[in-house]
Amino acid sequence: MKDELVIQNRPKANISEDIRTIRTNLQFTSDEDSKVLLVTSSIPGEGKSFISSNLAVAFAQTGEPTLIVDSDLRLGRIHKIFDVSNGKGLSNMLVAPSTSEYPEYIKKTNIPNLYVISRGTVPPNPSELLNSPNTKKIIKILKESFQHIIFDGVPINGLPDSLIMANLVDRVILVTTVGYTSIDELNESKKALEKIDAKIAGVVVNKTPATKRGKYSNYYE
Repeated sequence: MKDELVIQNRPKANISEDIRTIRTNLQFTSDEDSKVLLVTSSIPGEGKSFISSNLAVAFAQTGEPTLIVDSDLRLGRIHKIFDVSNGKGLSNMLVAPSTSEYPEYIKKTNIPNLYVISRGTVPPNPSELLNSPNTKKIIKILKESFQHIIFDGVPINGLPDSLIMANLVDRVILVTTVGYTSIDELNESKKALEKIDAKIAGVVVNKTPATKRGKYSNYYE
């Protein structure tokens, strides 16, 4: 699974350069109040975890403390990508009796400046858990320690989880895949985000046809 971290393992690859371009675009359009980002997609299989993980590494490489949080409480696999324990994660953190326990849920990776909160135990009620007041409280506390916080969310179409999170974060990135995601599915996701006044930072187009720039590319609105 570590092979997915191309920006760490193959820093000179075209894909890695594209990820750094996304990072730079986000930096240029951000301010001190834009620390928290949600990466989501329309449907499963579009590569959102690949994008969120590599983007987190890219931010950590700037020397600033960065946190990636797996908010896919059903099928999240961030712990596998970064090879950390999933014993205690976000779901457990959300029901923790005291904020003093929060540090034990934050795991250091082998990448300098990068930390992970895994998904944790799969709860019976993921949407309700994310919609609890504790989520907002956790984000507020995490912002005191991290310059960049990236939430890897579930696909938008069919589940309310990422729309709940979109209301709590500063900006949203929508990942889509050429030849896989239909225009209707992408538009449906965009409209769902706009309906709740989420701030869409941009759309990342994944797995575009091979060009001189390589396999992955991106564009921003």
